[in-house]
Amino acid sequence: MSNIRHMPVAPTKATEHGSGFHIDRHRHDQHQLVYVSRGVIAVQTEAGGWVAAADRAVWIPAGCWHEHRFHGASAFHTVGFAADDPPLPAGAPTVVTVGPLLRELLVACTDADLPADEETRLRAVIRDRLHRAPQEPVALPTARDGRLAAACAAAADRLDEPRTLASLAREAGASERTLARLFRAEFGMTYPQWRTNVRVYRAMILLAGGLPVTAVAHRCGFATPSSFVDTFRRATGQTPGVYAARERAG
Repeated sequence: MSNIRHMPVAPTKATEHGSGFHIDRHRHDQHQLVYVSRGVIAVQTEAGGWVAAADRAVWIPAGCWHEHRFHGASAFHTVGFAADDPPLPAGAPTVVTVGPLLRELLVACTDADLPADEETRLRAVIRDRLHRAPQEPVALPTARDGRLAAACAAAADRLDEPRTLASLAREAGASERTLARLFRAEFGMTYPQWRTNVRVYRAMILLAGGLPVTAVAHRCGFATPSSFVDTFRRATGQTPGVYAARERAG
């Protein structure tokens, strides 16, 4: 793709970005771990989309194009790794869990005033922690089949409506059976599982923007706030209220 910027080195640095700030599509010759210690980041690649807050980081292998959008005032940290020495599998992007120790290591490692010898020692510990970090993505894979892509776009555009698979199939020009097969074949999940991921993905962004929990539940198509709380907690390990409070505390 000709509109992808080539940036050979994946920098190790920290920057601040306002809500809505966008980093255009680009790629590096090195691997990169991207992390927000405050705010929410949505990362898009050819493989799909990922969303992460302070409890997760996104791993982007060398050569993989990616672009970022920030939601909420965000503190952005990036750590680059040599192409021939990745701390995580280099086959595809993923999301890893960031515990308290790894969080502090990533923040410290991206300090602009950090001496080189100290950075080397911190990197060694970061590698050890990444080897142990569970991979727990809240991801939206990209559809290859045009019918599946059309169905996904229609469902995502109107999350507050209870769209059935049959109605999406009619809109996409496919049979319900064919569309169900495409969800399993391309995404490895059913339509309800995919829709749950979309709703949690969207909820994280809306909560980071300051929308109340009840309003987020309605916009994301949950029948009741309690069902939203339960689904969000199972997907992210915390309630929407705790998540929103942490974002406000920043």
